[in-house]
Formats: sequence, C-alpha cells, structure tokens
Amino acid sequence: QVQLVESGGGLVQPGGSLRLSCAASLDIWRFNSMAWYRQAPGEQRELVARITRVEKTNYADSVKGRFTISRDGAKNTLFLQMNSLKPEDTAVYYCNAEAGMASSWGQGTQVTVSS
Repeated sequence: QVQLVESGGGLVQPGGSLRLSCAASLDIWRFNSMAWYRQAPGEQRELVARITRVEKTNYADSVKGRFTISRDGAKNTLFLQMNSLKPEDTAVYYCNAEAGMASSWGQGTQVTVSS
C-alpha cells in the first residue's frame, strides 16, 4: 500500500499562487494515473487534475488555464501549481494514485483563498 503525503497548502490572497506537493512512498511510474481532488465544506469531492502514465493530462473546467499538474519521477512526487487563485478554490486538496483496481489517498492539505 502506497503512502501519499501532501504539503504546500495554506492561506493565500485572491490572485495569489500556491504549489502543492504529494510525496509517494513508492515509484510513481507504477501508477496508471495520479490526480488531485478537492473537497469544500458541504460539497462532494471533485476531480481537479489528473496525469496518466503517458503524461496525458486533464483538468476541471473551473481550473483550466490556472492550474498545472506535473510529476517528478526522480523524487516520486506529484505537483499542482495553482495560479490566479480564487476564493472558490478554497478546499481540502487530496492526492490520489491508481494502480489497477487499487486507489490510494493522502490525508489532504487545506487551501484557503481569502483577503
């Protein structure tokens, strides 16, 4: 079972930037895909961005052009660069990794966008 540990969340003003990291305890190339999800209070968890083993990416419409997902195989780390942040981006952000039928989650990191 892989361990996923997110970091990089915090409080940022509207228009600001944050970079989230997700450190995996196993070689990330074993995963079919890795993704970032988020969950705001009272809302369902939603997909933010996903990257596949062959580097295909997809994004939620609400973050296209502002967020970028990437990974560093040498560091076994997944990233989410978030620019032009809006108050509606406030949520707990979770890292996800899928390999076959197995799906693993991190503990989440809080992102708060507020002036």
